[in-house]
Amino acid sequence: MLNEKGDVIYVGKAKNLKNRVKSYFSGAHNAKTEKLVSEIRDFNYIVTNSEQESLILEFNLIKKYAPLYNIRLIDDKSYPYIEITNEKDPMLVVSRYTSVDKDKILFGPYPNVISAKETLKLLQKLYPLRRCNPISKKPCMYYHLGLCLGPCAHEHVDYSENIEKITKFLKGDTKEVLSVLKARMKEASETLEFEKAMEYRDMIRAVEETTQKQIISLNDFKDRDFVSFACNEDDIAIHILMMRQGRILDSHQNVISFMDDPKETFLSYLVNFYDKFLLPDELVFDQQIDEETLNHYFDGRVVQPKKGDKKRLIDLAHINAVEDLNHYFKLYRAKSEKLNEQLIELSNIVGRKVEHIEVFDNAHLFGTAPISGMIVWKDNHLERKMYRKFHLQTTTNDDYQAIEEVIYRRYQRLLIEKQAMPDLICVDGGKGQVSRALETLKQLNLDIPVLGLKKNTFHQLEGYVLNEEVTMLDKKGGLYQFLGKLSEEVHRFTISFHKDTKNRKDYSSVLDNIPGLGKERKKKLLIKFSSLDAIKAASNDELREIGLPDKVIKAIKEGISWNYLLQILVSKNVSFTVLLMVRKRLFTFLIVLPKHSLVY
Repeated sequence: MLNEKGDVIYVGKAKNLKNRVKSYFSGAHNAKTEKLVSEIRDFNYIVTNSEQESLILEFNLIKKYAPLYNIRLIDDKSYPYIEITNEKDPMLVVSRYTSVDKDKILFGPYPNVISAKETLKLLQKLYPLRRCNPISKKPCMYYHLGLCLGPCAHEHVDYSENIEKITKFLKGDTKEVLSVLKARMKEASETLEFEKAMEYRDMIRAVEETTQKQIISLNDFKDRDFVSFACNEDDIAIHILMMRQGRILDSHQNVISFMDDPKETFLSYLVNFYDKFLLPDELVFDQQIDEETLNHYFDGRVVQPKKGDKKRLIDLAHINAVEDLNHYFKLYRAKSEKLNEQLIELSNIVGRKVEHIEVFDNAHLFGTAPISGMIVWKDNHLERKMYRKFHLQTTTNDDYQAIEEVIYRRYQRLLIEKQAMPDLICVDGGKGQVSRALETLKQLNLDIPVLGLKKNTFHQLEGYVLNEEVTMLDKKGGLYQFLGKLSEEVHRFTISFHKDTKNRKDYSSVLDNIPGLGKERKKKLLIKFSSLDAIKAASNDELREIGLPDKVIKAIKEGISWNYLLQILVSKNVSFTVLLMVRKRLFTFLIVLPKHSLVY
């Protein structure tokens, strides 16, 4: 599971992926799981052949990424190996390694440590090596019980035969041992020795679990990439299982479109990929492309196995490529086609091709902290870098005037900066808001269609307004889903901005924006004068007494005066255009106003 930055925050495994993922997004959870779910933005997955393989792959990935929400396996522990020690008199032991020396003789790793230890006990009985550590000077108890070949009793001991049998056993040749154990279990059961029969049964289970074939880790400790692809008529899915030091530690997956030959696209992609990353010891491919062609691109490092563990791993890479392709088609291509249909429908309604949409919403709380938010839809996605926030200067609780101001400010600026205009403007509201937006665009000599997003009493989208006509939308239709997405996003963005603005407004005043009036001067001013009216009525000499220079005194007087004037004009519902004219006329009479007084 990935966060918005693409970092791995959780690694898990599941027999039923759909049910497992669904469980995170339904029902009640503890605080940790709720925090995890709130940060999930995407996820990817790798298919394995068995549960044991998934356990080992999960362990390898957690060790590599150390995800924030994986606690169980982030410590220094690791899955155990069964090891034949590399000594003159070798022992059979259970070992754990975070990094493995290539010279060691290891089998595993084994996810079930109990089964590994039970198998070790069985092997020590069947094929004994050395047991005493250190070697004693006289024969030990293990030697007398037949559980040790006795380097304490013999100067030269041949371990090779038992090592060979142990190796065959741990590589999966267990038929002989299992048949003996099953016969003994049956015999014990028939003689009513049930405890002994249960002991043999547990031994059989331990052997089967320990020797179950898994291919996620190989014991030759080489670096390999297992590369395969799958394609349909339009797209090609490339999947790379990355093995480092004999363990699958990661995967790379991508789905891209191709124009001509999928094999040429595949090779071109790999050449670019390995131009950025170091080539491993081996590149393992399936038989889809001939070996001579592959070696031409990859310096003779290509292997195309026909059987064995490598063949099973490259088959697994191909299974994942097919899965990636199916997943992409279901999730992205179908979604993309559906989106195109929605945009075509919207374009037909508006009467022009729609690719760039700007959506506006307003917010205030009983006239306080009035703001507007704008989101942008461009190139088939929400373009968050183009979102904009507006502090409204000419309105308190008049939604029509808010639309007029924000539309004027936005598109006057685009005209001045000679930037591209949108194909469609959407505003939150009905006929009144649409009409006011069109009037403002007309003043700027702009011909851009305006669509009103009509809401019901529960502030849910129910239709749209265009050309003074209201059209109700089918909630199951594609256009309703598309416009609903825009409506929800602009509402989320605007409300979030309004909350931040309201919190700041609660602790701010006109004096905060006076140039030259810092924290200390403001503190002295508020101690001496209890209100803005008192400050406005104070003489210049009174203000000089607290250490304010004439330049700052002039700015304070002008700032407070302009604030009063602005409140009076707004209370009279004066339009934004008139306010601009008032400000211009004030400048004509050489009344210098602070820069903060009106922001375009």
